[in-house]
Amino acid sequence: MKEIAYVLINPYTIRKSRLGGVIARYLSRTDLRLVSARMFGPSMELAKGYAQCVLDREAPEGEEKINQLIADYVMKEYAPNKPTGRPHRCMLLLFEGEDAIKKIWECTGSVTLRWGCGQTVRETFGDYITDENGNVTYFEPAVLVGPTKEFVHRTLRLIADHIATDSGLINTHNQERTLVMLKPDNFQRPSLRAGNIIDLLSSSGLRIVAIKKFSMTVGQAEEFYGPVVDSLTEKFPLFGAGRVAKAVSAELGFPVPEDAAKSLCEQIAPTFAKTQFEDIVEFMTAYRPSAVPEKEKHLRAGAECLGLIYEGENAVAKIRDILGATDPNKARPGSVRREFGTNIMVNAAHASDSPENAKREMKIIDILGDNMSPFIRKYCYE
Repeated sequence: MKEIAYVLINPYTIRKSRLGGVIARYLSRTDLRLVSARMFGPSMELAKGYAQCVLDREAPEGEEKINQLIADYVMKEYAPNKPTGRPHRCMLLLFEGEDAIKKIWECTGSVTLRWGCGQTVRETFGDYITDENGNVTYFEPAVLVGPTKEFVHRTLRLIADHIATDSGLINTHNQERTLVMLKPDNFQRPSLRAGNIIDLLSSSGLRIVAIKKFSMTVGQAEEFYGPVVDSLTEKFPLFGAGRVAKAVSAELGFPVPEDAAKSLCEQIAPTFAKTQFEDIVEFMTAYRPSAVPEKEKHLRAGAECLGLIYEGENAVAKIRDILGATDPNKARPGSVRREFGTNIMVNAAHASDSPENAKREMKIIDILGDNMSPFIRKYCYE
């Protein structure tokens, strides 16, 4: 039977831009489905509650001091900053699947880094340093996870109470924000892609302040990509004339001037734009909009996306530069779309082209909406 497991990505891991690497490990090394993601700032009450859950659980033989070590870490790193009272950024990922708790636990590894081979998340991104007497001098577990079903359910219920009053937007400095949406081609099979893209975007120096794993409905996709129709209708005669001239020349066996082809393009531009729009919506939702009854468009959703809000100076321009040109073949080497894109539509990620459009797009996909609580209610209130 399916079960739910979680990964809490620590504030230190996020500050050190290790987020992408951590996510890539879980997505590529388990066969579990990432069903929800949310960033939030833990309150003092939540930090205390989680620490107490850790102290209450039965520790494995020989590791009795580990619970206290983790509880102390939670109170130090998850509780709000003492001088300012501001919460720290942490991220919660929910994974669904058979034996999810065991698989996440094994992928995470021991806090004591007992294997020392870099095979697990903690062995790669965590630290456990002791002195000659065995006393721990530095401890950073990278992530927090639940070892048992009882512990997972108890802590997720605790977190759910906090999420109910949390906006999902962390430590905002009211600077420019932009939306990045990782497209469905990143989630068609277990892979490093989504994590590696986030890792590349970390070079922007911007802060991730919100995240949401979701499936875009047909209605949302039509609204989101609606402006594309007018844009393509206007631009097709400019970029399509050469292609049409070449195709007609090959078919008829004599050269056709581009000016003549441009006139034809102007006539067929609306049809071209509508077809492209249908293709985009189908790619983003797995449903062709013309085949979906109007009353069902707000329900139909069959492809997965990951939305992130980046915040900082010149956020829009910085993100778009790292993504590269819309056409992967024209994008610079090392850019997201050059490395992970296939064509103009299947190009790994979308990014807003202006702060105004970012606000519009965030509203459409309800990036700050809570789609995590339903999973917690489904699995943790049995």
